[in-house]
Amino acid sequence: MTARMRQAAATAGLEAELVHPGALAPADVAAWRALQAAEPAFASPLLGVDFAQAVGAVRQDARVAVYRRGGRTIGFLAHHRRPGGFARPIGAPFCDYHCLISRRDAALGAAEALQAARLGALRLTGLIDPFDSFGEAVKTRMPAHRIVLAGTSEAYLDALWAGSGNRLKNYRRYRRSLEKAAGPIRVVGDDRDPAAFEALIGWKRDQFVRTGLHDFLAVPWAAALMRGMFADRTSTFGGQMLSLYAGGKLVAAHFGARQGGWFHPWISAYDPDFSAHSPGTVHQVEAIGAMTELGLHTYDLGPGEDHWKSQFTNDNGEVGAGLAVAPNFAGALARSSDQFWALPPLRDAALVGRVRNRLDQIAALELTLGGRMQGAAYALTTQRRRQWAA
Repeated sequence: MTARMRQAAATAGLEAELVHPGALAPADVAAWRALQAAEPAFASPLLGVDFAQAVGAVRQDARVAVYRRGGRTIGFLAHHRRPGGFARPIGAPFCDYHCLISRRDAALGAAEALQAARLGALRLTGLIDPFDSFGEAVKTRMPAHRIVLAGTSEAYLDALWAGSGNRLKNYRRYRRSLEKAAGPIRVVGDDRDPAAFEALIGWKRDQFVRTGLHDFLAVPWAAALMRGMFADRTSTFGGQMLSLYAGGKLVAAHFGARQGGWFHPWISAYDPDFSAHSPGTVHQVEAIGAMTELGLHTYDLGPGEDHWKSQFTNDNGEVGAGLAVAPNFAGALARSSDQFWALPPLRDAALVGRVRNRLDQIAALELTLGGRMQGAAYALTTQRRRQWAA
């Protein structure tokens, strides 16, 4: 397959050029950056051209639909082009946020955009949609948790403690306990130690075994993405590892994507030998305390219903999930398949919903039929085990 594929659609004069992220023209890269900078809702590093290109370096099925009207570039849709005209957001399932990057005055709807790109459907998992391009395609919404500094780190923590005296007491108790067990603590805001990174990966993989979740770090392209971003960083984008050491020993860390002053961690884990001292809590507080010095204004903990996130965040936005479809045969087929899960009693069964979400994540990660079958079998086995344990 050639690096650059040109496809046009005669939908109200809209043209869509399909390009691998690594083959984007310099003018299109500049246009993407300009559109992202113009809209605050697009500020996440996961919505930028650099993230799309990082994913493109490890996924051949990565594509960007570059939309133009009358020769004017009006938008970008980064996605994975799967068989049958089905698309997933670029980097899924690591794209906690995804969107149709466009001009505010573009009037570009999701169905029109998919049709122009010859896609049937796009799975929505963490949609950012400031211009309501997707409308009724969004079926559910969830909070997105962010720590956003309006002033200094110190001021943020003062406000956090003012909201809960018990929270401050618990943090101080955990910190004293950790220092007594391991030694003085310190934060490394941009840890480039390969051994520390591999320790974090190991803790996370052990956690997957204990919890029975799918090990995304065993998937070759996902592991290559993480290690590539850890090793390669430009002045504007790259992977960042924010670590907590106690007595010279790594005890907890976050790793994820950073663009400018916005940090979005994907991997969070701690040394299980120190679990009695709540190293995760100590790490998060110390990380907030280091934000000003590190030049961070946003520490993005991502979407979800996790209670612990709301204890630290002050900016809870909203993302959408659902299925966007085009007015074509592939879109109708995808819609019918999606509607099956909405039939009673499936829609009312919490277990069915959890299994479906997990299988969808496996489908996003595993690129071969064998990998998906193995992942599905493991998911069903471990789900049954967790039910019995509960």
